[in-house]
Amino acid sequence: MDVTLLGTGAPEGLPRPDCPCAACAAARGPAARAATALLVDGALLLDLTPGTVTAAARAGRSLQGVRQVLLTHPHDGPPAAAPPGLPAAGRVPDGRELTLISGHRVRAVPMDAPGTGYEVASPEGAKLLYLPPGGAPAGLAAPTRPYGMVLLDVTGRPDALARLRETGGVGPETDVVAVHLDHDVPPGAELARRLAAAGARAVPDGATLSVGAPPGPPPAPRRTLVTGGARSGKSLEAERRLESYPGVVYAATGGARSGDPEWALRVGAHRERRPSSWRTEETCELAPLLAADGPPLLVDCLSLWLTDAMDRVGAWDDEVWEKTGRRKLRERVEELVAAVRATRRTVVAVTNETGSGVVPATASGRRFRDELGRLNAAFAAECEQVVLVVAGQALVLRG
Repeated sequence: MDVTLLGTGAPEGLPRPDCPCAACAAARGPAARAATALLVDGALLLDLTPGTVTAAARAGRSLQGVRQVLLTHPHDGPPAAAPPGLPAAGRVPDGRELTLISGHRVRAVPMDAPGTGYEVASPEGAKLLYLPPGGAPAGLAAPTRPYGMVLLDVTGRPDALARLRETGGVGPETDVVAVHLDHDVPPGAELARRLAAAGARAVPDGATLSVGAPPGPPPAPRRTLVTGGARSGKSLEAERRLESYPGVVYAATGGARSGDPEWALRVGAHRERRPSSWRTEETCELAPLLAADGPPLLVDCLSLWLTDAMDRVGAWDDEVWEKTGRRKLRERVEELVAAVRATRRTVVAVTNETGSGVVPATASGRRFRDELGRLNAAFAAECEQVVLVVAGQALVLRG
């Protein structure tokens, strides 16, 4: 089953008309995207938008063989008039199945937002799922096998992708294609990087993809270290990398601090950002979590883990540090690094970048700075990807 993407943008397109934002300013020429519309095997058109005929011609496709036109969501703006000879556009009631004269079967999937998703099966048995912008499945039963291709609003509704992974609709071989792309995510390399972390990809308008063919993007890195300075956006970057996965375990190493309202506000802000399906573990015992099988693990952060480790071995006292603290801390760090090396889980860890500011005035402060630098280097050596976040912008240092 072949799918031609006549457009891959949000309903208003990209760039949006008269929008002065940086993303819209950059979305010119090949980076521009028309409103999303799909042509399936030349027989089924999903979403009729202004310019569909021109887009099809540009992609080297004809609409003469189209037997059914289906809409997935309410279309704002001027109505898209159906070209002569094209069937009138309509929508299939939720849960109903339609069989086309071409042999394709189309089932309407209910959404949790206005709109309808469509599961399309070819006469040969290939299956795809196409979801409307801003929508996630509301009552999708677990399919007998993963879809060959899923096209959805990855950047706007990452939880929809998480839900599909949880029900088995998306597996390792599913080609996840991002559509309905809007100006909330910068185009180009930054968009590709964010989608790759979710196991998805974007393609240009006019691309034709084969359902069941090997997915385009490489597998997402299994171990990632995200580093950066204070308030750089590193925690948000780490959370974005796992927001499309269900049941994530969030290992919070900071714990509670009685009598510190500012710390409580920080912790609360982090909790509010996390998807409701995530589970929080407030612990510095990371090695057992890394050794256990389970869903993806997010560790935030290694700096606070090191603070706890130094507390335990008495590393702040110069005399204790020289006698036993240095050795005991090395052992604890080596245990953590070995656990990262051996883990089978997907792991994203956050840490603070150190050593770029003022030299600490005390020996214990310099000790912490040096040990965090060593920990970061050892942990990074075991990760497939290392990312530095500066002013909210992620720079890939490795992987």
